[in-house]
Amino acid sequence: MKTSTTILGILGAAAAGAAIGVLFAPDKGSNTRKKIKDKSKDYGDNIKTKFDGIVSTIKSNGKEIIEDGKSKLAQVKDDFNTLKDDAKAVKSNY
Repeated sequence: MKTSTTILGILGAAAAGAAIGVLFAPDKGSNTRKKIKDKSKDYGDNIKTKFDGIVSTIKSNGKEIIEDGKSKLAQVKDDFNTLKDDAKAVKSNY
């Protein structure tokens, strides 16, 4: 099972549990609806914050990977040019 599916399942179960708990609480209907609305907003904000953090982490790691790749490519090009120059020097000696 994928981690994201598991996390979404856990979050869904927690939200359902909280909603059921509020529904069975001995309170007026208007207060219960307000509590559900407030909890839903809290959960939504929490999920959005976590999602934004994950996206930010992925973006920053992606930039680091690209920069690392560019650096390694530049090193490979330098090594190739050095080998090419060495091969020309050996060829000219014979």
